[in-house]
Amino acid sequence: MFNVAKLKFDDIFENRLLEDEVRDYLIELYERGETVEEIAGAVSAMRDHLIALPANKALREKAIDIVGTGGDKSFSFNISSTTSILLCASGSYVAKHGNRSVTSKSGSSDMLEALGFNLDLSLEDSAKMFEDTGFVFMHAANHHPAMKYVTPIRKSINHRTIFNLIGPLSNPAFVKKQLLGVFPKELIGKITEALNILETQKAMVVSSNDGMDEISISDISFANLLENKKISEFIIDPQELGFNLAPKESIVGGDAKENAVITKGILSNEIKDSRLDIVLLNSAAALIIDDKARDMKEGIEIARSTIESGKAKEKLEQLIKVSNALA
Repeated sequence: MFNVAKLKFDDIFENRLLEDEVRDYLIELYERGETVEEIAGAVSAMRDHLIALPANKALREKAIDIVGTGGDKSFSFNISSTTSILLCASGSYVAKHGNRSVTSKSGSSDMLEALGFNLDLSLEDSAKMFEDTGFVFMHAANHHPAMKYVTPIRKSINHRTIFNLIGPLSNPAFVKKQLLGVFPKELIGKITEALNILETQKAMVVSSNDGMDEISISDISFANLLENKKISEFIIDPQELGFNLAPKESIVGGDAKENAVITKGILSNEIKDSRLDIVLLNSAAALIIDDKARDMKEGIEIARSTIESGKAKEKLEQLIKVSNALA
């Protein structure tokens, strides 16, 4: 199954199939449910056709990404992007892979631009920013040119396709560590197994009981931890970690400018409500994956301290400054 899917997606990315053939195939996969091997094979093909970040191997070995499959229609602010900056401020090397808005008002690219980031960097400058600051944002459109054959077909299909699943697994820095949110939660096992086939070093795949591709502040979240080829399942309960549950409406965002204000407010220690809490929860999970925290409680304290000490605000200001200086 892996090799069959790999060859099929090689054909898709090299534009060797008719549009109707591709459309029928994507719909067939969705309707019967993609297998673990098909997901992994498709990711392998997508990785073979991307433009890689030209960072050195030692740096890429340190890299971690926080990303979600999207499609949960929670209309939240940009949680993973905010978490990524906080994670970097906590000492991690973050290679963030993202895009413009597809199912929300503000994608990660949109929000970071609204914050003042310059995303129009060459590959070499992006790699230099990663080396100098520990953070890089890789706009998906700049790294996946073969998707130009697929995008019109995807737009003609009124439901998700396998590309919603394989895009987040096709990071241009070839990260070996990931916090990956999926929707619906039935995909947790499949995505974890696919990451295992693809030799991911360490990852946590999460989905909340209330339908988010994040760790939720409104309900429990289900999680699979992949480490050294072993998979363990557990539940993350915000209440057990000292948080009060909050309604999903409390973490709803807006357009790129509104979400940028929220991100800046959280990182500047000005916002201290459920929007901070959900970022702390997701940051804690990422710190576990990056071996900087032993458990969720320690991760929460590290993330909280990074904000309260001013390091998060300083890192945000540094990243904006460096991205513009490299222009």
